[in-house]
Amino acid sequence: MDTFKAMRLEDVNGQLVFGLQNITLNDLSQGDVIIKVLYSSLNYKDMLAIQPKGGVIRHYPMIPGIDLAGTVVSSKSDAFEIGQKVLVTGYEMGMSHTGGFSEYARVPKEWVVPLPQELSPEQAMVYGTAGLTAMLSIFALENAGLFEKKEARVLVTGASGGVGSIALALLKERGYSNVTALVRKDYQEALVSRLGAQQVIRPEDLFVKEKPLLLKEQYDFVLDTVGGDVASHLIPQLAYGGAISLCGNAGGIGLQTTVLPFILRGVNVLGIDSVNISHQDRLAAWAELAQYQMALDTLQTDTIGLEEVPKHLEMLKTGSHLGRTIVRLTD
Repeated sequence: MDTFKAMRLEDVNGQLVFGLQNITLNDLSQGDVIIKVLYSSLNYKDMLAIQPKGGVIRHYPMIPGIDLAGTVVSSKSDAFEIGQKVLVTGYEMGMSHTGGFSEYARVPKEWVVPLPQELSPEQAMVYGTAGLTAMLSIFALENAGLFEKKEARVLVTGASGGVGSIALALLKERGYSNVTALVRKDYQEALVSRLGAQQVIRPEDLFVKEKPLLLKEQYDFVLDTVGGDVASHLIPQLAYGGAISLCGNAGGIGLQTTVLPFILRGVNVLGIDSVNISHQDRLAAWAELAQYQMALDTLQTDTIGLEEVPKHLEMLKTGSHLGRTIVRLTD
């Protein structure tokens, strides 16, 4: 472990340089647990992290990667044993704390989650932050009334992306039979249909030229991964007593609406955070995710090496990325 490989982001004379380097433990942030990283994964936030003014990285140099799964090689905490399989997602990892695009990572003990017995490290990263976010979104919608309504009209936006595709697979496995997927392009339709969408719509089916204060009640529940104008147009289309969960901002951070959907239809907006949730809630979500092997089998996944990360993050940026991309750190 004298030296090992990592994808490092540096500010060189005002220009961001992202590339493969040989580093040492001294280049890692401080923590109680050192993990040999077996797998990481790509997320929208990782793409933002390597952009100038992306709003993710706090200082340079930095190793991005908000997800990792691997084995403990050193621990100052009695809670973890050498050789134990673990995972880490969220917190400040890959932002102000060196992250998962590295053969080794060092993190605080409070961030570490024991790998559920039913999952391999690779499967855990097929889920990653995207799967955790999808599960938390479903939990929130179920608590808002979805659980008792298996035939409720459910819409998933950004349905071919990481969170959306996992959400479709999980909703199918949990018995929901009236799920619609919102996608942007023709080639995405086959994927979302295979994952469990009974109907597929496009943005032009959602947006209307005029902007009445309330629209026809189209959906009982919406799992939104996009934000911006998409979420703004969906809130007035929620049915009485419905709810929309918000977990992403690929479509923008603005939200334009009125109070009318809330005071005339009693709808609810549910904010989803997968970064700083409690350890207890994190454990519960991962325990639930581990029960859905069938969902894992239906997801579209690609596995790449560390050196291929920049190319695939660019695909995320341009919108040509489908499903989940897993980064394998071992040969």
